[in-house]
Amino acid sequence: MIPESFIQELLNRVDVVDVIDKSVPLKKAGANYSACCPFHNEKSPSFTVSPTKQFYHCFGCGAHGTAIGFLMEYQGLSFVEAINELARMVGMIVPQETRDPDKPAAKVVVGLQESLQQAAQYYKAELKKSPRAIEYLKGRGLSGQVAAKFQVGYAPAGWQNLQNIFPNYENEALNVAGLVVENEQGRRYDRFRDRIMFPIHDQKGQVIGFGGRVINPEDTPKYYNSPETPLFQKGHELYGLFLARRAIRDAGMALVVEGYMDVVALAQYGIEYAVAALGTATTPFHITKLMRQADEIVFCFDGDKAGLTAAWRAAMNALPALTDGLKLSFLFLPKEHDPDSYIREFGKEKFEAEIKTAMPLSQYILKHLSEDNPLQSQEDRVRFLNEAEPIMQQINAPRSAMYLRKKVAELAQLSLEEMHSLLKLPNLNKAPLQARPKLTRTTNSLHKRFSLMLLMQPSLASADDLLWLVGKSDEELLLRHTIEICLLHPHSKPVVIMRELEGKVDAKMLREFERELSVLNETLDFALELAGARQQLQDAYAQKNESLLLAQISEKPLSALTENERTLLKSLGNKPSQNRG
Repeated sequence: MIPESFIQELLNRVDVVDVIDKSVPLKKAGANYSACCPFHNEKSPSFTVSPTKQFYHCFGCGAHGTAIGFLMEYQGLSFVEAINELARMVGMIVPQETRDPDKPAAKVVVGLQESLQQAAQYYKAELKKSPRAIEYLKGRGLSGQVAAKFQVGYAPAGWQNLQNIFPNYENEALNVAGLVVENEQGRRYDRFRDRIMFPIHDQKGQVIGFGGRVINPEDTPKYYNSPETPLFQKGHELYGLFLARRAIRDAGMALVVEGYMDVVALAQYGIEYAVAALGTATTPFHITKLMRQADEIVFCFDGDKAGLTAAWRAAMNALPALTDGLKLSFLFLPKEHDPDSYIREFGKEKFEAEIKTAMPLSQYILKHLSEDNPLQSQEDRVRFLNEAEPIMQQINAPRSAMYLRKKVAELAQLSLEEMHSLLKLPNLNKAPLQARPKLTRTTNSLHKRFSLMLLMQPSLASADDLLWLVGKSDEELLLRHTIEICLLHPHSKPVVIMRELEGKVDAKMLREFERELSVLNETLDFALELAGARQQLQDAYAQKNESLLLAQISEKPLSALTENERTLLKSLGNKPSQNRG
């Protein structure tokens, strides 16, 4: 465990400009530095690095973060590896926290992250002890190097093997992490048994779940995933993305396949830019994540009925995230093949040749809609329009939407104007709201504004602000924690305070706050802005308190009012109501 105090000191010492400049040459641009974004293809620079905030931000793809985040995103390092690399750059030695041997109880209380990591190490060690599991992987064409790269392991047969590494097998963390299952009688047993284990990593390279594949073909289900947990949401994660990020950027393309073995087998043959959805359909969250890495996404599905169904669901789920700069394509392999078997039989060159023939999204949509529709009669074309309308309604990318509409109108034998008069379609001339973010008082609460100013000048924090700040909304808690952290770290950089806020405020709120910090205008007079926000908040709270007090007084008869309450009524310009006794 790396002490949090060391991470904060490291962030205070390191310069994000120096870190990024080693990989992406930066040019001075006013108070900041700029370059073409390393996370997506672009011709004019939209990637900005702020030495004041110690943040990077791309106005094109939205990528943003700290020096730690850059090393993880660009070089594919784990969180710990990124910390060690930054420490090496500034000549610091990374200390390690050790557990107190006199406190054995602390070893029993295992957290979710720690329990998953320990389980991954256990499964990896068990693979080396199982000739049967090793022979299975060899039979699938996997080398030891690739298995080690993906940290593939083996969960042995048996009901309570994990008890060997978790003395407190009843620990609730094991159940929450999805490592054990409890039956109706209260008896616990291992969730994964006699399966090849594929650890699932988050963007920091930490294990957040597992996928287990059967060895015995008669066992079911074929794939078995960890359940949803506080660390793992299937609709947000992609198997192999942490390891594939560099290859995806180099290839300018991400390949989305259906299974873990497909990803690992493709990597074995040199196609390292493949990822897989985790037992669920591809979601807009998946698309958004991949868009940060490349401008082209190819979905590769089996040609059987299940593959065709999965492909259509992926296409429909991708529509809301579609942009004019993104190319989505669909590749269907012969019915008897999946990516794993196809590349083993035909090799990398043939597989990549197939990728080049992938069908663009618009072509795939039209082919699917007209597959069982001859478009010969009026009724055929009406049905075609009815099925195409909800699809076109979901596409906000102006150019992509317009070309698809023209093709639909042509197939329906209508002019574009006639089709628009019949269907309810979004106005493509009106830019979507998310394309026009603005950092103004109308879109940011005073609480967020106050917090942003404190991040830029933490020495201006005052303990007196904690006296009038009340309430427990997300934004009020954000401001309260920001004030408390700034009082403790009055000379720290914004990234250190942001680091301290992690775990203290709502994760979604923190992501929004980080984005707003990334685009904050650095020419502002932060002291003046902070004073203005403070005064407006104090006035708002005072007015709210007066209104509450006035409401309480109004409930009393005139004769029951105290002298102070009468004085308050008079000062507020209010008169006792006529119906008071």
